Amino acid sequence: MSKTCIIIGASHAAAQLIASLRQEGWEDDILTIGDEPHLPYHRPPLSKAYLAGDKSAEELAIRPASFYEKQSVGFYQGRVTRINPDGKSVSLEDGQELAYDKLAICTGARVRKIQLPGSDLSGIHYLRDMSDVQGIKRDMGAGKSAVIIGGGYIGLETAASLREQGMNVVVLEMAERILQRVTPPELSEFYTRVHTEHGVSIQTSVSVSRFKGNGHVEKVICDDGQTFDADLVVVGIGVLPNVELAQEAGIEVDNGIVIDESCNTSAPDIVAVGDCTNHFDKTYDCRLRLESVPNANEQAKVAAATLCGKKKIYHSLPWFWSDQYDLKLQIAGLSTNFTHIVIRGDKDTGHSFAAFYFKDDNLIAADCVNRPQEFMLMKKILGAGQSIKAEYLADEGKSVKELMQLAG
Repeated sequence: MSKTCIIIGASHAAAQLIASLRQEGWEDDILTIGDEPHLPYHRPPLSKAYLAGDKSAEELAIRPASFYEKQSVGFYQGRVTRINPDGKSVSLEDGQELAYDKLAICTGARVRKIQLPGSDLSGIHYLRDMSDVQGIKRDMGAGKSAVIIGGGYIGLETAASLREQGMNVVVLEMAERILQRVTPPELSEFYTRVHTEHGVSIQTSVSVSRFKGNGHVEKVICDDGQTFDADLVVVGIGVLPNVELAQEAGIEVDNGIVIDESCNTSAPDIVAVGDCTNHFDKTYDCRLRLESVPNANEQAKVAAATLCGKKKIYHSLPWFWSDQYDLKLQIAGLSTNFTHIVIRGDKDTGHSFAAFYFKDDNLIAADCVNRPQEFMLMKKILGAGQSIKAEYLADEGKSVKELMQLAG
């Protein structure tokens, strides 16, 4: 009899999982259940190329419809309301009950919502999926005013895109500096300078108290009394992992769905992949929940092997990227708990440099702005568990090829 693998969530993780399942030898049925009317699509360009109009919805597709047809993969638009691990079935919002032999939870994360007076006015947006961007586009326009709440990567990417569309842009950040949660002061100062040079107003240590408008947002009012005109507001204050289905099914959850080194959850025949998961990282000796496309893709490859009865171990260096204006930031590793930082290049006036993070004498991470060679070097060194002396990295007289030879 034919078996069925059900995938909950038509995400990056799902797209890779489908391909990897077939590569690992799964010949039976695959059904993907997603709540959007789209096949899996690339989400990072939403705040950049798609918002700017440089890419169409069709161009965002991770794989064409023909790929899924050829692989005999079914897609169902709907919402799963319950997982029943004992009965090996899922319940859908429309009342259907679907049986599975293997189940993959790829539910990702959702935006953290703001709850303030006036937050239900039209013109206040979030940015997580394609429909969010379509809503933002309707309120965009050269010469109009946009207020971005949150100075993290999504907020800054959105600010850059809107500024390039000719909008007047203000970024409001509650912390003392932008990117405070994820970068040291050196990177915050660099991005503050770049955005200011492009005409964006960066306001830090400010908290929004309410929104004002007649049906549509017109003003953003802060606790300190400052008021900012707004034809458009984009809120980017983080995300929450979608773990409720797993939690209600009795699956272990702790800042994400807890998975082992092979992406198994605490329930038999159920794996989990991507932003909704929490795994142990051997390199950094801690549990992590990563919001990262590379993480989702690599976990999906391991999970596919697991679903096919094979043994693979997930061990991949965390890496990320962010595009703003003409800048490509590529991040290798995690800089948490670094003790000192080394800069290669000119971060104060230029647009190209790399920041290397050390914990005592050990290299642990790097932020590379328009430095693709240094980024690839860092992926190799960190991925191999190697290190390199700080003075070598700071010396631009040493080529990247020389640096590779000095690593060990």
